[in-house]
Amino acid sequence: MALPGESMSRALHDVATGTLFGVALNYQGLLKQRLAEFEQPPYQKPPVKPVLFIKTPNTRNQHGAEVVHPGPGERLQPGPALGVVMGKSASRVSAAEALDYVAGYTIVNEFSLPEDSYYRPAVKAKCRDGFCAVGPELIPTAQINDPHSLAITLYVNGEVRQQNSTANFVRNIALLIAEISEFMTLHAGDVLITGTPEGRVDVLPGDSVAVEISGLGRLVNHIVAQPQEHS
Repeated sequence: MALPGESMSRALHDVATGTLFGVALNYQGLLKQRLAEFEQPPYQKPPVKPVLFIKTPNTRNQHGAEVVHPGPGERLQPGPALGVVMGKSASRVSAAEALDYVAGYTIVNEFSLPEDSYYRPAVKAKCRDGFCAVGPELIPTAQINDPHSLAITLYVNGEVRQQNSTANFVRNIALLIAEISEFMTLHAGDVLITGTPEGRVDVLPGDSVAVEISGLGRLVNHIVAQPQEHS
């Protein structure tokens, strides 16, 4: 007998099989926090296009799975985000038609070490094994009335540690798809990670980390210590 949501979870892993594209600085509050930094060299001004990074295939993780803490002296930070799953290939699409290319939405927890530069997200900080949990379900677009009014909440051990709303995006989903597809094709199965809000927190081995997005459910992961190397 299938567990509740099991068939949907299976559908997610069948559909969301493509590249994981992250978007940095896509929350108004986070961008405002960094404005003074962007006025200094070498930037001179805030970014005028989406700042993208890729979560490599080894980062893929799922609901209920473990995430390995990088070890003593390192900091691990969850990154609650709305995931947009492409339903068909999009190349040079307009913002007006961009949402027609979306299959549905899911929850992403984009784990990272603290970032020194938003212009050049570090592979070492972003792309460790298991650093991108996706799930537990794919919610079709028809079931979400407005993807730009979803509450997003991060819990650590049951305590609320981060709250925001997709209403606070710098660029909405349609604009992101239009601007990215100007120069590269987004393929069916690709996942667009629409950004993590300001206020990232540190987590430690033993912590239970959950991301809730209204209408999409709850994605839970467990932080574990780095296995000890045996000589």
